[in-house]
Amino acid sequence: MFGICNLAIVPIRAEASDKSEIVSQLLFGDSFSILEQTPKWLKICTAFDQYEGWIDSKQFQPLTEKQYNLLENLPYQLNGELIDFIAYNNNNLIPIPLGSDVRFLANTEINTQNYQFEGTQLNGVKPKSELIKSAFLYLNAPYLWGGKTPFGIDCSGFTQMVYKLNGHKLLRDASQQATQGEALSFIEESEPGDLAFFDNEEGNIIHVGIMMENNYIIHASGKVRIDRIDHLGIYNVDTGRHTHKLRVIKKLI
Repeated sequence: MFGICNLAIVPIRAEASDKSEIVSQLLFGDSFSILEQTPKWLKICTAFDQYEGWIDSKQFQPLTEKQYNLLENLPYQLNGELIDFIAYNNNNLIPIPLGSDVRFLANTEINTQNYQFEGTQLNGVKPKSELIKSAFLYLNAPYLWGGKTPFGIDCSGFTQMVYKLNGHKLLRDASQQATQGEALSFIEESEPGDLAFFDNEEGNIIHVGIMMENNYIIHASGKVRIDRIDHLGIYNVDTGRHTHKLRVIKKLI
């Protein structure tokens, strides 16, 4: 069994309950396989990053295996505006956030609802130099655990979406992203777009941000913000103290 998100944003929860924490989100056009099903809930595995969790059974459009496989062979086409609209059924509108996947709309075998989109579309693999430009689209977005949009985003959702807008795949959580790429020995070796990872006292990766020029970093902490980074970690320019302990910087592109 398979499905696709046909709403702007759908929460993915840790457990099959409205009271359970949101661990990630589906954006419009995100597809998934269905692992378990109850009358009210679906346990899913997302196609993009193989992330598992539970969604409300009323918040998706079913896909056949043929439709799902067809979709997975289409190149990504992402909404490039902070917010835009999908039109359907005599100009009813669905708002969709930055990074929503509209590639299925051009295929009538999948787009059975006659959704239409005339906005900016991003596709293809962009050079590393474009990553920081994309990151600035999320500047000042409020921090939201499990979030993936300019209206609420967490640290790894931020890095994943910035890379996705430029045609690159990252896993969902910071600890998962830390398994990707090549480790650098010194901050001085880093380039804008590299990822910096931070750990807690137990040594677990708990935070990630995107390196900029001249020892600056853009990351989601309270909001998507720009701070200084040194060999100790992130130095918050507002509070005048270090807030995250540097573990490793990794080059993925």
